[in-house]
Amino acid sequence: MKFTFNHFNFNVLNMQRSLEFYEQALGLHIARKHTAADGSFQLIYLEDDLGQFQLELTELKDRTEKYDLGECEFHLAFTSDHFEEAHRIHQEMGVICFENPGMGIYFIEDPDGYWIEIVPAKK
Repeated sequence: MKFTFNHFNFNVLNMQRSLEFYEQALGLHIARKHTAADGSFQLIYLEDDLGQFQLELTELKDRTEKYDLGECEFHLAFTSDHFEEAHRIHQEMGVICFENPGMGIYFIEDPDGYWIEIVPAKK
């Protein structure tokens, strides 16, 4: 039996704000959408240009309070083949929330407080 990654979910308060962030910060684009028949929730799946893994954003229409993310000890990680340029863009966006120069990585924070690790491509 073989398993492969399919997707990971983040719950968001404002879908449009999140879509803009993920497109601008990481170049992700919409792969597919689903809206509940009663309109109570919306799912949008984002992917990179390779399309091998998706980030599912879930917006619950009646949710008004920010999600409790605990201590943010979980995160997604993205590899960048243009690490310095990515760092500059994220710095200009004001979304870098933690840097670890010793490890050569940094984290950005999305509009809902989720942390995303940025890792340089291996050379």
